[in-house]
Amino acid sequence: MSTPAKKRLMRDFKRLQQDPPAGISGAPQDNNILLWNAVIFGPDDTPWDGGTFKLTLQFSEDYPNKPPNVRFVSRMFHPNIYADGSICLDILQNQWSPIYDVAAVLTSIQSLLCDPNPNSPANSEAARMFSENKREYNRRLREIVEQSWTAD
Repeated sequence: MSTPAKKRLMRDFKRLQQDPPAGISGAPQDNNILLWNAVIFGPDDTPWDGGTFKLTLQFSEDYPNKPPNVRFVSRMFHPNIYADGSICLDILQNQWSPIYDVAAVLTSIQSLLCDPNPNSPANSEAARMFSENKREYNRRLREIVEQSWTAD
């Protein structure tokens, strides 16, 4: 049974395969179009450079009218990412719009990595370090990047 949400997700998937944004990949799990695995590669020439960060996206039958529940599986240290991997990002909450597709969501998360909002912290330690001690913050990011190579 194909629902509007599932049809839209198939379209998102086709578009992601045909025209993938740089540094992003994602695909539905084999038997469930509503559950996706994705990878975001740390953007070049940033402290995230070289990292491969895994995420899951859980869609509801209300998609695209409701945003997916997106969560990092990889360990992260970032002002706007909670300890459980969930992400504090306006388009995943109150600024959601049905025009966003999976590629747009992942691209937004990728740009959030390099451009955090320390005024809306999900991780207060990371936010404080980002604002007060950029060198130590970047050192912690290098650790996270290196862990991303070996972690499952």
